[in-house]
Amino acid sequence: MRLMGLDLGDKTIGIAISDALGITAQGKGVIQRTNLEKDLQDLYFYIKKYDVEEIIVRMPRNMNGTYGIRAEKTRNFVEFLRDNLEIEIKVWDERLSTVEAEKILIKGDVSRSKRKKVIDKMAASIILKSYLDYTNNIKRRNRDE
Repeated sequence: MRLMGLDLGDKTIGIAISDALGITAQGKGVIQRTNLEKDLQDLYFYIKKYDVEEIIVRMPRNMNGTYGIRAEKTRNFVEFLRDNLEIEIKVWDERLSTVEAEKILIKGDVSRSKRKKVIDKMAASIILKSYLDYTNNIKRRNRDE
C-alpha cells in the first residue's frame, strides 16, 4: 500500500510517495496551485500513477500547540479532498517540516534558487517519513507484546 504525503501551501503543494512497504518516502513533485478543481485533478494524477491508498496532510500548528489561520485553510482543503476522493485522508502534526527541509538543503550546499524548487517536495517527504516511522513503530510494538 502506498501513501502520499502533502505539504500544503497557499501557492504550492509538495508531493511525496511511500514505497509499497510503507518504509521510505520520496519527493515526487510540486503542484502549482491555481484553484481547487485543478489541485484535485493534479493530485488525482499522482494517486493513479502511484496507486495511492491513503493521503497524509501536514496540519500546521503553532509551537504552543494551537491552531491558526493556516490550519483552518488546511482543514477546509482536507474536507474538500474527503468530499471528492474515495481514499482515506489523515492529518499529521509536523510543525517544523519546512524548516527541517531548509536546513538539510543548506547543509547539502544547495543554492537558494535550487532550494526554492525542491523545498516543498522535501518537506512532504519529511512529513510522510515521520508518519511512516510512527505507524511502523506502533506496529512493531504491538507485534512484540
